[in-house]
Amino acid sequence: MDLQKAMVFSCWVLSLLIIETTGHRDQLFHPLETENANANVMTMVMERGLQTRRPEHKNAYATMMYMGTPRDYEFYVATRVLIRSLKGHHVNADIVVIASLDVPLHWIHNLEERDGAKVVRVENLENPYKKQTNFDNRFKLSLNKLYAWSLSNYDRVVMLDADNLFLKNTDELFQCGSFCAVFINPCIFHTGLFVLQPSMEVFRDMVHELEVKRDNPDGADQGFLVSYFPDLLSQPLFHPPSNRSTALSGHFRLPLGYQMDASYYYLRLRWNVPCGPNSVITFPGAVWLKPWYWWSWPVLPLGLSYHHQRRYTISYSEEMPWVVIQAVFYLGIILVTRLTRSSMSKLCYRRFDKSLTTIHPLMGWSLYLTGSFALSSIPINAFLLPLLHVLTPWLGILGTLIVMAFPSYPDGIVRALSVLGYAFCYAPFLWVSFVKITSHLQGLIDKEISFQRLGQSGTSSGLSKLY
Repeated sequence: MDLQKAMVFSCWVLSLLIIETTGHRDQLFHPLETENANANVMTMVMERGLQTRRPEHKNAYATMMYMGTPRDYEFYVATRVLIRSLKGHHVNADIVVIASLDVPLHWIHNLEERDGAKVVRVENLENPYKKQTNFDNRFKLSLNKLYAWSLSNYDRVVMLDADNLFLKNTDELFQCGSFCAVFINPCIFHTGLFVLQPSMEVFRDMVHELEVKRDNPDGADQGFLVSYFPDLLSQPLFHPPSNRSTALSGHFRLPLGYQMDASYYYLRLRWNVPCGPNSVITFPGAVWLKPWYWWSWPVLPLGLSYHHQRRYTISYSEEMPWVVIQAVFYLGIILVTRLTRSSMSKLCYRRFDKSLTTIHPLMGWSLYLTGSFALSSIPINAFLLPLLHVLTPWLGILGTLIVMAFPSYPDGIVRALSVLGYAFCYAPFLWVSFVKITSHLQGLIDKEISFQRLGQSGTSSGLSKLY
């Protein structure tokens, strides 16, 4: 009994430790307000453009960062991986991050000192379309992308979203014209990657068009730019000149190989885009299917490619202490519930900071399976349920992951049919387990009712014996 009390106390202390450390991380990753922010930043940009400190090249790759979404940290991690992967391909260009004034200072420090990016701070551009009926609030600040036209230090800029995965060097894009983009949709170009020629005249005109609320179908950067460059579909396809020092003028459509939609891969489980070099993968789908989340693999095979790049760039060292704490917490639940059994009925669990959503899939799924096993051990020991039947869904999930992770499928159709066939074959086992558990619980209820009736009938005789 002393051992049980000691284990209960240890678990309680561990829970408090996790709650305290999680609260500390919530404060650590909470956006810090930049002190003494310059109220005239926008005026200075309109007059002189965005000036990077000590530009080293005549061209630049640029991306943006802003705060105010539930996934700020995830996009910070994605931006760092993007920067490191570009440097890994030895690009002959500066890498610029257009960061809003409320981006935490220690993030800015990491981007500049550890990743080698050049960070310029900007005020958020006011989005005049946020009251549109079809407006998605997560794109409220995406118009900050227009600041790329004010990067007056550079001849050409390749503007990027953080969810791009580079497979090779793409410096030939700097030979493209004043505006070039890829048509993933047959009629609408994609703004996850585009080439532009910085121009303060164009930037000022864009800001003016925002003020007069130019037509914008989606209220985000893509709708605005599609409206601003309506004739791009009729422009010629970009072919890099053989002379690398030659830069074209005008507008061009970029080959699809510069923005290969990840969904194209899943049909054949390989890239087969004949139009241009297969250089850049983009993930424009649902937010929760972005490649940096640990559940992106094996659900989506390309998730592992992204985490391979992260492992060899910024690694997972910042998250590892929290992974260890969470794993110890789960193992503690399993041990305590096994030793104390039904007395452990009031354990509570608090979710960790969202930064753990970007760990490697193997670590993420291991934590998920360990945590679900730990939580399953509570009803198993509290109600004396049959172990195998309670863990049947757990085993089913594990089997599904193994089926999806199998590396030798000829194409995506066979992979999807295999998962479907596994689910069809496993369904009867789930049904049998459900029936067994419900019958076991019904038996416990019947026993409880019988004990209550027996206690009521024996009350009078018991009292008479007392007297």
